[in-house]
Amino acid sequence: MKYFLGAALTLTMSVATLAQTVDKVDDPVEWVNPLMGTDSKPSLSTGNTYPSISLPWGMNCWMPQTGKMGNGWAYVYTADKLRGFKQTHQPSPWINDYGQFAIMPITGKRRYKEDDRASWFSHKSEIAKPYYYSVYLADHNVTTEISPTERAAALRFTFPETDSSFVVIDALDKGSSIQIIPGKNRIVGYTTKNSGGVPANFKNYFVIQFDRPFANTAVWSGDTLSATQLAKQANHVGAVVGFKTRKGEQVYARVASSFISPEQAERNLQEIGNDSFDTVKNKAKAIWNTEMKRMLVSGGTADQTRTFYSCLYRTMLFPRKFYEIDDKKQIVHYSPYNGQVLPGYMFTDNGFWDTFRAVFPLFNLTQPTLNSHIMAGLENAYKESGFLPEWASPGHRDCMVGSNSASIIADAYLKGNRQGYDINKLYEAILKNTQTEGPLSSVGRKGAAYYNKLGYVPYDVKINENAARTLEYAYDDFTIWQLAKELKRPQAEIDLFAKRSQNYRNLFDPSTKLMRGKNENGTFQSLFNPFKWGDAFTEGNSWHYTWSVFHDVQGLSDLMGGRAGFAKMLDSVFVVPPVFDDSYYGSVIHEIREMQIMNMGNYAHGNQPIQHMIYLYNYAGQPWKAQYWLREVMNRLYQPTPDGYCGDEDNGQTSAWYVFSSMGFYPVCPGTDQYVLGAPLFKKVTLQLENGKTLTVNAANNGAQNRYVQDVKLNGKTYSPNWLSHSELMKGATLDVQMTDKPNTKRGTNPADAPYSFSASKK
Repeated sequence: MKYFLGAALTLTMSVATLAQTVDKVDDPVEWVNPLMGTDSKPSLSTGNTYPSISLPWGMNCWMPQTGKMGNGWAYVYTADKLRGFKQTHQPSPWINDYGQFAIMPITGKRRYKEDDRASWFSHKSEIAKPYYYSVYLADHNVTTEISPTERAAALRFTFPETDSSFVVIDALDKGSSIQIIPGKNRIVGYTTKNSGGVPANFKNYFVIQFDRPFANTAVWSGDTLSATQLAKQANHVGAVVGFKTRKGEQVYARVASSFISPEQAERNLQEIGNDSFDTVKNKAKAIWNTEMKRMLVSGGTADQTRTFYSCLYRTMLFPRKFYEIDDKKQIVHYSPYNGQVLPGYMFTDNGFWDTFRAVFPLFNLTQPTLNSHIMAGLENAYKESGFLPEWASPGHRDCMVGSNSASIIADAYLKGNRQGYDINKLYEAILKNTQTEGPLSSVGRKGAAYYNKLGYVPYDVKINENAARTLEYAYDDFTIWQLAKELKRPQAEIDLFAKRSQNYRNLFDPSTKLMRGKNENGTFQSLFNPFKWGDAFTEGNSWHYTWSVFHDVQGLSDLMGGRAGFAKMLDSVFVVPPVFDDSYYGSVIHEIREMQIMNMGNYAHGNQPIQHMIYLYNYAGQPWKAQYWLREVMNRLYQPTPDGYCGDEDNGQTSAWYVFSSMGFYPVCPGTDQYVLGAPLFKKVTLQLENGKTLTVNAANNGAQNRYVQDVKLNGKTYSPNWLSHSELMKGATLDVQMTDKPNTKRGTNPADAPYSFSASKK
């Protein structure tokens, strides 16, 4: 059996050793495995991640590149060759990349094309950490090392003894420029390669500063290499610079880029200044540890500890900072919406359909200042494009459904993150979303006119995934209702969104007790197959989306016949075999395959719509079932290995689920003050809040057998509710959880102990 120490450094351990508990974590970043989830492919995702060598939420990150130019699967664990080291901004292989260029050290002959310069490598000679990457390139006898800052990176190449050491710079295709400046040991240029969502004037300007003169130079374009020219501008250009090196001699390159200008790229390079490679590395490690030490866990196994910090790392990569610091030390950004350089914050590379569920609630708990900056960025995005982004990379992308920016904004404001942005401007943007369709189907609300008139988006009006849209719009309307009350909007407006929050009822089919598409004339779709993926739903089926009533679980439970019937329907998700109908897609999409092979019935944790479902047992008065299934998911579906996820990781969402669930609670309904209780994974979790207070979760007798909650005390007093208050936790709190190996079927069974539901609050 093997486990990973931070990276691909593998140590063979006995099962007994692996089962030993980790009593203290002093250096949390060293527990991260950036290769977790990289053993993926289009047909089966175990994360669809890549090793991101970056700072938390950094504008730029770097990665080793195994895939060919333009391949979204730019690094896969099963590959055996590297083609370069790429500056990347890719949030997902399905969305792909922008602002990208590659650097590759070689020896022997000048070989600049990606296949010609590629080298065999082994994970046994690879080290991957958030703040540091190193690999040995066997074909060139060169070791490459990388350490990051927010907008720059330090690269160090250790060459053999030869007069033919080279570094290749590839500015990629779709329009690029390169210039070698020998007198300054410098290369500058730009890349325009992107996958959409950019204005016409989009460029990523880069500067590469070497620590020594070039022995020789060449530039290339397509199939032509010229040793007499110093500059090229064409569809696909690059450069090759040479060095004469002694054995073990190291060439140091400092690299930075900017979306604003070449001058700003030079300014961003000052993040490194005259720092040595090791200084950059040590600073980067310290920054990661500062962030990660906000959450310290103990009393879990080595694998659980690695999984926790690997997941925490993933929650700190997106959304990416898309702003820079100008010569006046002011925050400015290139707008991916209108192409102008404007003041203020901007963040990007995020799909809110995924991340509204747990990533942004995690920020509100652990990173409220950061989340306020993100809100300011959303305000700027609305001013610059006329719409709130729902999937940005770097500008609007046509992907997924819903208008979940409402949830993110409402949750931030209602949880007290109110500084640095204009909530009234954001509310204006939210209202616009409810009234109109956007320039892309993912912007605004597709089918808004139908939804506002009928209370649902019809199945038969050629708007795909209509039931999913309806359910998400209804939840988003609940968050708008919550925000409208706080902002003291007109009562008629408040009442409107309260009413619309109940639109989920329009799709409930009493005959199946499931959500079902409905035609414009009020009849349900037919034929109806609850196992059909897509069609009326988004990357899921009715068994998955029926539970998307985050704000009114009591109302949904009543529709299903009460708590007993509701619990039986929850049970059924795990009992129903993993059958599926893929006819909408025409083939088995990877999300289907991931559900099928996990041996949990029709529970599809590898995709986001159902990830909150297990916590709903708390509303049914059967919290011990939530405790059982949560531990099953954490034990079986997460590992700190290259195949460690059970589906797409998705901008931190699947990781945030694990982080929250490890602490013992989860934000089922962002836009409320509550977290729903589960059961902690560790014996102790200590969260240092940004306001100086401390949240501690103690479960001293936790362990592999003791997965059930016997008793809960909050600040020393017996606590019976199945939920925790965000506002109370932010004051500093101690949660003592007594764990046991047998279900406690009495605690948390009183209807009064259930978490918030809209319907219950109205009684």
